[in-house]
Amino acid sequence: MKTLLKILIGAAWIDGIIQPEERRYLRRVAQEFQLANDPEIRPLLSELRPVQPIECYQWLEDYLGEDHSHEDYLELLEKISGLIYSDGYVDIREAKLIEKIEHLDSANESNKKIFNKLLRKIQKLYRSAMEQHV
Repeated sequence: MKTLLKILIGAAWIDGIIQPEERRYLRRVAQEFQLANDPEIRPLLSELRPVQPIECYQWLEDYLGEDHSHEDYLELLEKISGLIYSDGYVDIREAKLIEKIEHLDSANESNKKIFNKLLRKIQKLYRSAMEQHV
C-alpha cells in the first residue's frame, strides 16, 4: 500500500503542482491506508519536496513489477483515476502516466479493455471541462 500511495503522490506532482482537490484526495487515501503518519509518507504528503516524474515512474514499475496481480493493477487504475478526476482537469502528463500504466500491463487483454474504458471516461471529462471554460 505504501508504494501505491507514493505513486499517487507522484502522479499528483506529475504536472508540477498539487491541486487542492488532489491534496484532499491524497490525504483521504493516506488515512484509508493508515499511512498518514508513516515517516516515509509524511514528508511527501506535506509537500516538503516535489516528487520528480522519474521517481513516480520508478515507483510504478516497482509496484507492478513483472509479477503483479490483476487486483494490484485494478487498484492502481481505480486510485489513479480517482486522483485524476479529483480536480476536473486532465493534464497531458497525467494522460501519459496512464498510458505507461497500460503499457506495463499490456499482456492482459481484459486490462486493456478496462484501460480503454477509463481513458474514454477521462477524455469525456476533459472535453466537458474544456467546454465549460470556453
